[in-house]
Amino acid sequence: MRNRLTLSVFKKIVILLLICAPLAGYSQQYWQLGGFLGISNYSGDLAEKRVDFGYTRYALGIFAKRDFNRYFSLRAGLNYGRIAGADSTNKDPSLVDRNLSFRSPIFELNLIGEFNFLDIDERGFTPYVFGGAAVFSFYPTTRDANGNVVKLRALTTEGQGLAQYPTRQKYNLRSLSIPFGAGVKVLIKENWILGFEVGLRRTFSDYLDDVSLGYADRNTLLLGRGQRAVDFAYRGPGTYPPEGFARGSDKYDDWYIFSGLTLSYRFGGGGKGPWGHWKKQKFSDCPRM
Repeated sequence: MRNRLTLSVFKKIVILLLICAPLAGYSQQYWQLGGFLGISNYSGDLAEKRVDFGYTRYALGIFAKRDFNRYFSLRAGLNYGRIAGADSTNKDPSLVDRNLSFRSPIFELNLIGEFNFLDIDERGFTPYVFGGAAVFSFYPTTRDANGNVVKLRALTTEGQGLAQYPTRQKYNLRSLSIPFGAGVKVLIKENWILGFEVGLRRTFSDYLDDVSLGYADRNTLLLGRGQRAVDFAYRGPGTYPPEGFARGSDKYDDWYIFSGLTLSYRFGGGGKGPWGHWKKQKFSDCPRM
């Protein structure tokens, strides 16, 4: 009986492969257009915790996606968010005395691959993981006692660009990041997909918050950049720290995080012509066992 059952299953698999083989290079593929709405967070020198959710800000974006099969998709997206942090909410007295703060916009252009664990057309939902590459820009600012916006990079608060610190150059306001994370998608209608994801961004910059190394010498900074640079290099109540005293740590680069909802409309599916049929179709012509 077992041998007959095994033979029966084997025949079904062979028949299925024979039917689907001609379609392997011509599987129907979907396009998706959608948007993202959620929150952004930051991890870096001004966050005593790994992530300080007290400085959660909004994030939004748009994307286009190509579903190559039931399990793999490739998407390109443009995201915007804001990140922020401040020593005033830290518990360590030395960090509170440092009294630094920042906020920065984040513009991100990404290319991300997604792997779905389930067939969403069959199950109605699927968990997924993703990873890719991105280019992003940032610009850290803070506010003075009167509430005016202060652009921190222009002040070179750690002596960047001064002859006395040849290894400290002005940081680039554009950098690369590696987006990765996980989420879940739900098929709410045949051509509408709702999702939720958490996406971490490992960056290659330690200056999202304008803090990385030790303090520059006060007099050197004063002569080279003026009193305003000194005022925003250390905003604490005590005396300005000695040269080289830790202002931040360059052991780890800064991170930012985008989390939230995605909503996309699915269309296409292959067919004749270079663009296929721009309409709703079954995802695959292969029969299921």
